[in-house]
Amino acid sequence: MELSILLYVLVGFIAQMIDGALGMAYGVSSNSFLLSLGIPPAAASASVHMAEVVTTGISGISHWKLGNVDWKLVRRLLIPGVIGGVTGAYVLTSIDGDIIKPYIAAYLLIMGGIIVYKAFTIVPRLKPDGYHGPRVSLLGLFGGFCDAIGGGGWGPVVTSTLVARGKNPRMTIGSVNFSEFFVTLGQSIVFVLTLSFADYWQIILGLLIGGGIAAPIAARLTQKLPLKYLMIFVGVLIIGLSIRTLVLALR
Repeated sequence: MELSILLYVLVGFIAQMIDGALGMAYGVSSNSFLLSLGIPPAAASASVHMAEVVTTGISGISHWKLGNVDWKLVRRLLIPGVIGGVTGAYVLTSIDGDIIKPYIAAYLLIMGGIIVYKAFTIVPRLKPDGYHGPRVSLLGLFGGFCDAIGGGGWGPVVTSTLVARGKNPRMTIGSVNFSEFFVTLGQSIVFVLTLSFADYWQIILGLLIGGGIAAPIAARLTQKLPLKYLMIFVGVLIIGLSIRTLVLALR
């Protein structure tokens, strides 16, 4: 196995460990690493989402079987999320990578800040809010668009916002994960139709292998690691990588 593939395996492993522990941030983490390695924004986002089709599919089915899916919440999120994701993917592939790279790095920098902020502010209510109004659909639209443009962000934007608003954490994570498969699939179809993947297969394969190795380990660590401090660590890591990418892009 070539050295470059091993590097992408490591990226996929770290990103899945983070996602398995937090229930979010696979895309944000892996895209931050890929951009810092010099991968163009469209290629990074496309590779991440192609790999995520498999992982989100498995995750969605698992949550469905465990009864963690609120179908009313899914109906509010799924279609707007797909529309936002497809639109974001098309916009990303239509813009020169060198032009948009600083903006993507800035977005990921903000996402890192949001994760740190949520570590201190997310306090689920004693009685979760079961009402899912139109604003949830707008959140799904925005989350899908940001997820495609930044190569990640569906979890940090949608899951953390809903939990912070008082939604049931277990049902929210399950419903958002179930919806994410369809959002990711829509984005990947756009990327397949607009990009050539001949040069990106190593990235996709590496992310899949690394994620597959990390998944069972991360599942066990979830029960042992303190969520608050883990979110702070991940947020700071993403901020650091994004600042590096931003500085290099603006030189």
